[in-house]
Amino acid sequence: MEINDRTYVSIDYTLKLDSGETIDQTTPENPFGFIFGAGQVIKGLEDGIRGKKAGDKLSLTISPQDAYGEARQDLIREIPRSNFPEGMDIQPGMPFEAQSPHGPVRFTVKEVRDDMVMADFNHPLAGETLHFDITILEVREPSFAEMASLGGACSCDTESQGGCGTCGGCG
Repeated sequence: MEINDRTYVSIDYTLKLDSGETIDQTTPENPFGFIFGAGQVIKGLEDGIRGKKAGDKLSLTISPQDAYGEARQDLIREIPRSNFPEGMDIQPGMPFEAQSPHGPVRFTVKEVRDDMVMADFNHPLAGETLHFDITILEVREPSFAEMASLGGACSCDTESQGGCGTCGGCG
């Protein structure tokens, strides 16, 4: 079976930056699995493995625009120091998660001033070229549970009707 939309894919990979630093890695015993075409991975990774089969090995270089985008200056904002817990030792590079009206947001401290903290809301890998070494371990139809985990993928009681796609209400 070839990798295509709505297939379950399991990969073993090593991810490096231009510097050669390994920043993420799986093992064949603990691979990364996802539903292809469901927006669970970056565009460049999907583009690079489309049509591949279990057992294929490949190396991909993914530019920032097909990964996490270029770092944007408008996503660096000043936050009053008073918004942080009193006495907290805030240092550049520290990651934070805060609640916003739209849910949790993550940022990294870029700079600390007396009364302001410069917060970077870019993805930590924005602006980075990513280098993947990948082995495709498995390609198959996703299970009902895997499709259901996408949230909103099915709008009916598909399990009692024989699986996703049988009721006509699934995308």
